[in-house]
Amino acid sequence: MSPHTPVTADEESVLTDITGMLATLLEDEYGLDDVEIGMATTFNRDLELESIDLVALAGLLEERYGGRVNFAEFLAGMDFDEIIELTVGRLVEYVVTSLKAAEAS
Repeated sequence: MSPHTPVTADEESVLTDITGMLATLLEDEYGLDDVEIGMATTFNRDLELESIDLVALAGLLEERYGGRVNFAEFLAGMDFDEIIELTVGRLVEYVVTSLKAAEAS
């Protein structure tokens, strides 16, 4: 997807985008291509992503959403336990909120 593709700020569209990013990341890094990803999926426990994977995900989010979504800032506001328990759903909610805020400004 190019950054010029219109972005819809709804949960379903964002979940589809993030699921695609994670599938690409998991396939490229770990050869996994059949992982089920949903709102309750955790980055650490379920996907076993490491901090370097979160950096790669931040790059993919930047490519897709530009400056409207700041993943590093999102993570910086969390303590270690929150990051360990981070779910796809919480990221989706953050992205939707960020996109709606960008649309409103």
